[in-house]
Amino acid sequence: MRLGCLACLLLFLAGPAFAQKQVDVYNWSDYIAEDQLKTFEQETGIKVNYTTYDSNEILDAKLRTGHSGYDVVVPTASPFFVRQLAAKLYLPLDRSKLRNWGNLDPKIMEQLAKYDPGNAHAIPWMWGTVGIGYNVAAIKKRMPNAPVDSLALIFDPTIVSHFVDCGVMMLDSATDILPAALKYLGLDPDSRDTADLKKAADVVKAVRPYIRKFHSSEYINALAGGDICLAFGYSGDILQARNRAAKAAEKREIAYALPKEGALLWIDVAAIPKDAPHPDEAYRFLDFMLDPKVAATSSAITGYANGNAAATSLLAKSISEDPAIYPSAEVRAKLYTITAATAAEVRARTRLWTAIKTGR
Repeated sequence: MRLGCLACLLLFLAGPAFAQKQVDVYNWSDYIAEDQLKTFEQETGIKVNYTTYDSNEILDAKLRTGHSGYDVVVPTASPFFVRQLAAKLYLPLDRSKLRNWGNLDPKIMEQLAKYDPGNAHAIPWMWGTVGIGYNVAAIKKRMPNAPVDSLALIFDPTIVSHFVDCGVMMLDSATDILPAALKYLGLDPDSRDTADLKKAADVVKAVRPYIRKFHSSEYINALAGGDICLAFGYSGDILQARNRAAKAAEKREIAYALPKEGALLWIDVAAIPKDAPHPDEAYRFLDFMLDPKVAATSSAITGYANGNAAATSLLAKSISEDPAIYPSAEVRAKLYTITAATAAEVRARTRLWTAIKTGR
């Protein structure tokens, strides 16, 4: 009996030494090549617990609550990551643990440094725009002269009402939609003025009756499957819908257009929360994300441009030369970014957004 108890005790004490290492990753849906995750596990012996979200607001709430349990998260640089950084929610990066750091695109790093001085806390993952996704045939059938390259297609009630029967969806994000509405009005998309934001909210309220659903990821399959014909969403999501629709039994032509008035440019970054339970494994995962092959494969699947300069040569020309993914210098000159809002401003925008969605 004593020997049996001793054996059990030894096994108990030895258990942690044999426990499999793990890394808990919280990322956007459809945002990395899943087969690459298996490769990471095989190469490192580290198990990836991978969960997803579809809005920055969800991630922000979990990080601010504390003890999220995540080792790697992927917020949008501005305004979310900037605000979280100010709240000291992230660990500063030890670059000695990131051997692939040199693969990063200097131009993207320069832009990111505006939000993260010295690029001290995050690495760029993917970047893209917010624009118009549409079913070419369905839109043309209902409105042959539809302004598919204009915000009027989304925000002019007399235009968007043409597409109620075939379905319209919009991002569930005040941070993305209100600036676009401001741009449509010819106002500063980064305006903090209460009167300006009220005008933007009124624009969205006016088209609310024609919006089937506000959601930040469901429109991918809905557009690809023909359940909707128009979406205002993230560039890569719409390009994923385009690719899925082209491969479907009943093929549909899905197109993506950047509004001629201008579009939001965003950069998503990967960072380590300050209370990450497995920081060493987090570094291994970040370095894995910095591998050019991983970045290139993920771009091919997601339809987003990546922040890895070394990955460019690995991309098919259909991706690296696609203006919807890598816009020309002329188009990029019309893109805008959003700076971080104060807590009071965030609450005010949230109230406006809730009123829009509820119709109150």
